[in-house]
Amino acid sequence: MKCAFFTVTAAIGLVLFGQAARAAEPAYLDDRTDAAAVIRSLYNAINRHEYARAWDYFGDTKPAKDFDSFAKGYEATETVEAVIGNAGSEGAAGSIYYTVPVAIRAVDKTGKDTVFAGCYTLRQVNAEVQTPPFNPIRIEKGALEPSGLNFDEALPKSCGDGSPAIPKQDAALDLAKKAFLATYADTCSGNDPEGRPIGTPTVYKIGSEDQPDKEVRLIRFLCSVGAYNELSIYYLSQDGRGLTPLQFVEPELDIRHQNNDTESKVEHISITGFRSVDELYNAKYNEETLTLVAHNRWRGMDDASSTGTYLFRGGAFVLVQYDVDASYDGKANPETVLDYNTAP
Repeated sequence: MKCAFFTVTAAIGLVLFGQAARAAEPAYLDDRTDAAAVIRSLYNAINRHEYARAWDYFGDTKPAKDFDSFAKGYEATETVEAVIGNAGSEGAAGSIYYTVPVAIRAVDKTGKDTVFAGCYTLRQVNAEVQTPPFNPIRIEKGALEPSGLNFDEALPKSCGDGSPAIPKQDAALDLAKKAFLATYADTCSGNDPEGRPIGTPTVYKIGSEDQPDKEVRLIRFLCSVGAYNELSIYYLSQDGRGLTPLQFVEPELDIRHQNNDTESKVEHISITGFRSVDELYNAKYNEETLTLVAHNRWRGMDDASSTGTYLFRGGAFVLVQYDVDASYDGKANPETVLDYNTAP
């Protein structure tokens, strides 16, 4: 089914909201029954400044590098009006993809308004083959650009030829999913904090100074979520070198306390050797510094911990710093026990 062309007589098929007095907050709307309803709900959440809810309408491909950046992008926005056209749809590989034409008028806190227009692509995984938790329709991508037209004229007449742009099969990502499930299906279980099942990857693109023409991607799978720690498994996908399950070096430590009591003062910390691990605790990847930082909380109050910093260099993540807080004194006061950052 192709997107319907917009005419004045088709206006009855549009959903227009946000035209009530801007002083009144719009009523709460969270409707995921069809593609147009999801877009209505997205802008309802933005209008109500409920950015966590807005973030959740997107699938694996998020509209910003992280939630804080997404929310910050709306700091100056006061209200948003949206007009939504009829959705086109097409089925592929156990999913239905939708395209939805949209025009919005965003008003900032100074009263200035800007009109944007474009299309959203959404995906619904076949409900019959899903296992809990159920994944409703999610936004795959959106491409809205400033429009030179008036708001009441800006709605796109169609989304291309009306057929959704179905993502190409990603062989490397499919291979990573199969490798992860084959190795960790019995040990990793549950859902991530966003409600996605274990086995749903997060992908980061990595720049490489020595091979700028080669795509390198870091693929993260959440393994488990505990009371104060979460464990992740990583793979590296590199053009021409295939898929590599990552192992990370950790130092083995000799830690001594006064009177052999962990609650007492730390007298000595030394490195006695090294081991490799395939899981990282509470790891965060920094795209600017090309570093993975893993922080293992030894107990919930986080007054004792270990933190490893791994730098992507020479096609691998190399341990460059390791910090340890072994004090259990109610304070975060780590000391660096390994530092290769300043090595020549």
